[in-house]
Amino acid sequence: MGGTQLIQGIRWIYNNYGFETEILAASARQVAQLLKADCLGSNVITALPKVFWQLFEHLMTGKGLAAFLADWVKTGQELG
Repeated sequence: MGGTQLIQGIRWIYNNYGFETEILAASARQVAQLLKADCLGSNVITALPKVFWQLFEHLMTGKGLAAFLADWVKTGQELG
């Protein structure tokens, strides 16, 4: 049984029988694993630091941030 099947089975048992506990998914090594564990109902997920920071990386986020910063410079305002 794979890790995702295990999480799914544990979540089903806990929900079905009313057990009050939390599911820990340990050692996610890829963003996809982390997101899948979350979607399956893990309450806590441990991951490598690089995987955590990869959650913030997305092509559209980078483009949106660059456009926002360019627009901000055009206003001539300064923070602080």
